[in-house]
Parts: sequence; C-alpha cells; structure tokens
Amino acid sequence: MPECPELHLAGRFINGACGALVFAGGVERSAVGRGPEVPFRSEAYSISAIARGKELRLTLSALEPAAGPPAQDLVFRFGMSGSFRLCPAAELPRHAHLRFLTRESPPRALCFVDPRRFGSWRLGDAWQPERGPCVVSEYQAFRENVLKNLDDRAFDKPICEVLLNQKYFNGIGNYLRAEILYRLKIPPFEKARTVLEALKEQKQERRKKVGKEYQDPSLTLSKKVKLRQENPDLLELCHTVPLEVIMAEKQLLDPEHSDNYAAFKNWLQCYLVPGMSSLRDHNGRTIWFQGEPGPMAPKGQRPRKTRCEKSLQLKADPEAPSPKVTPRASKQRRRAAVNPPKSEEKEEKADGPRKGCARRRRKATAAPALPEVPLCVRRSCRISARRGKGTAPAV
Repeated sequence: MPECPELHLAGRFINGACGALVFAGGVERSAVGRGPEVPFRSEAYSISAIARGKELRLTLSALEPAAGPPAQDLVFRFGMSGSFRLCPAAELPRHAHLRFLTRESPPRALCFVDPRRFGSWRLGDAWQPERGPCVVSEYQAFRENVLKNLDDRAFDKPICEVLLNQKYFNGIGNYLRAEILYRLKIPPFEKARTVLEALKEQKQERRKKVGKEYQDPSLTLSKKVKLRQENPDLLELCHTVPLEVIMAEKQLLDPEHSDNYAAFKNWLQCYLVPGMSSLRDHNGRTIWFQGEPGPMAPKGQRPRKTRCEKSLQLKADPEAPSPKVTPRASKQRRRAAVNPPKSEEKEEKADGPRKGCARRRRKATAAPALPEVPLCVRRSCRISARRGKGTAPAV
C-alpha cells in the first residue's frame, strides 16, 4: 500500500517529468474510476504536484490565465495500488482511470493508474480535515500534535494500531510502523500512551546532554548532526525512516525494475522479512515484529513466522492476475481441510488394522495383555463386590 514516501516520490516524479510539458484538451476519465469528472479544459496548461502525508494534490494551471479557465486542484488518495505514469497516449496501461494528454505529437498521457480501485480523487485544494500534520514535511507540528493530545482515548490502544491513525500519524502505513517499532525494540501491542508519555521525560534529559556536548568547540557540523541522530525516539523515527526511502528514491522504490525493487526488499529489516513473527491487530491488519508481542495482543492468536516470498512478488507486480477461485473449488478446499483425503488416511492407518473383515477379527488377532475373563464371571465379581457377599472366584 502506498505510504508517505510513495506519495512524496510521486509528487517529485510529476514535477520532474511534467515540469517542461504542455498539456492540452480535457481530462479523460474511465467509466469505473472512483472520482468525479474533472470540469477543466484548456488549449495549453501545466501540471504541478505537492504531497502531504497520504494525499497528493495536482494543480492544473492555464499557461495564459487571462484567456484560460481558472486553476483546478485535485486531491488524490492512492488506496492500495495507486500511482502515476507517463506513457504514450497510444499505449495506455490498464487501469488508467484518469488521463491528462500532452499537446505534443504524438501525444503522451500522465495517467493515474490504480489496478485495485481503492484510490480516489476529489475536486478542490483542501486536504482532508481529519488528517494531522505530515510526518515528513511538517515534523514539528506533527510532534506537537501527538504530545499535546496524549489524553485522547485513541492512545488507549496498542502502539501498532495508533501508528496507523492518520489524525496523529499522517503518512505512516503498515511497512513503516513495522520498521519503526523494530528499530526501537518496542513490542507492537504495548499501550501507546505508555510509550509516548516517556518521550516527554527523555526529551528534557536529552536536551541537557546534547546541549553540553554541543558546546564542545572541536565538534564539526556533521558531527553535531550525527549526534542528533543517535538514539532517536519513536516520533523522530516516524520522520527519518520515511526520509530514508525518499532520499534513496529509485534505489529503493521502482516496482517496474526488479533490481531496484530488490534493493527496497533488502532495505526492509522487519516487514515481510523471513523469520519475523506476525499477528493480526484488532483492526485485522498484519503487524510484523520480533520478540514478545506485548500485553495488549489479541486473545486467541499465536505469533507465527511466515515466509513472505509470495507476498513480495504480489507487491512487486500488482497487475499480476490473481488465481480464480470458484465457489465449488472453495467448498472442496473446506471439505478437504475437515476431511483429509483417503490417501492420507491410509498412510496414517498403515500400521493399524484394515477395514472390512479385519475389523471383525480385531479382537481375535489383537494380543491381550491379560488372560480373557468370561463375561458372566466379570458380572458376578462386580455384583458380589457391591453386596459384600464374598471375594471374587479365582479363574
């Protein structure tokens, strides 16, 4: 799922690839796109982009403002698989739900591509009001927004679930939360308020320590920056870990090139990494971690270690066709899980008696541990023992 780094990189891509291009005509929309028609048309216009958290805003501006229409803003959410691509208009990719055509010949198209159709767009320049400051571009406001609202009931939940709350952690998603908690060795199901309240005390202590060390005249600027980066807290990692991905740019995120995407997989330390444990949180989202899950872990679940080669392949190729499962096939799978195949039963019972005649001969063929006592004698023994009329007769 695209998170803060992917949105920022998409904005950087649009500004870099489309900054010198001139677009013309109207905006084309597919019949199944999850967004309104764009009422903008111009003979010559430009496109610029800016990202904030998990949202990206496009601005369509006429090159001649006096003669053209007013600027049009669109705010995008990428959902599970949204992205932007620039390609020839005659070779549009599948699932291109919104298309902006250039004026050149042959024309090219800037496309919003979303195979799974969870992404959407809306008209206007307003960000979603329920989203907090961006963890990357508005770090100080983000940090203050979290620390001054720790009395909110939202922080009664486990820290792994609170990290996905976009009201406070705008831009953090599933892989970022796993990487951040793993680096700090914080159990994912520790209470969020317990984790974050400790930052206030740590902040005062660090200020004193770093302040003294900063006064050392022998420290260069690079050493001072490095000093600030040592032992970061959770809120600082919410800022610096996404920046690692953004700064690495194509070395990490480019699913169309397998070598570059392999670099992103190598960068991951916890998320989808073989040998790590995983659990589903109370919202049904899988969290990867190492060690104990924490006191607020869901009841009835056991951490499991999963191999994630298949998951990484699906993530690297979101347009890969998924196998079709018919209702009849799914029923057969459920039956097979309840009733194992006969071949497995035969293997399990290979050392035991066979069905049919052997079942009737079971008592005769099985070697008894003690001599068999006639049924009538056993009954008389029990009756006499209850009534106290003597001891059991010897057999």
